Amino acid sequence: MIRVLLADDQALVRGGFRMILEAQNDIEVVGEADNGVHAVQQCRATTPDVVLMDIRMPTMNGIEATAELARRGLGTRVLILTTFDIDEYVYEAVRAGASGFLLKDVAPADLVHAVRVVARGDALVAPAITRRLLEQFVARPKPGARAPDVLDHLTDREVEVLRHVARGMSNLEIAGTLHLSEATVKTHMTRVLAKLGLRDRAQAVVFAYESGLTEPGQPMH
Repeated sequence: MIRVLLADDQALVRGGFRMILEAQNDIEVVGEADNGVHAVQQCRATTPDVVLMDIRMPTMNGIEATAELARRGLGTRVLILTTFDIDEYVYEAVRAGASGFLLKDVAPADLVHAVRVVARGDALVAPAITRRLLEQFVARPKPGARAPDVLDHLTDREVEVLRHVARGMSNLEIAGTLHLSEATVKTHMTRVLAKLGLRDRAQAVVFAYESGLTEPGQPMH
């Protein structure tokens, strides 16, 4: 059973999401919060697997709450909710520890799918949109900057897979491009996360850009 906490300052939004999620046999809504402080408190009390976290909330916003959850090491994955597909705060949220994001007008089936994906931790929600955000807001490394030595621990194939992930490609797309099975790509990505000490794909994307491994605007193939 996937345990979900809803954090949004609009009761109607929380109510709508609750109805959609609780109609699923494998999802349980364990609590609600109307600001970031309450979200952190509720996470400590209910230990959800996933938090649907609005960015703009009073008292403590979603980014601050996400960073606080990451600091506490509760293991809860954060799925950011935003009104706009290009939101200046979404990249900051991913850096703070969010595992992905969704638009608030998401279709019910896509919301359910996103919660399951983030709960598994094996894919990044809306990779194409996330890639656009990263390209717009990521700080490029200085010319000539060298990738961190930690990359030396990765095999050439693992580096290749990480580059494709950073460009917004799914495991299936990477498998087709590199002529591998999807399971093999997933195995490579699992090893990348372990070697780099990263929690999920979202952090891997940020790492790839910030380390200079890949840059905004590079072709996907």
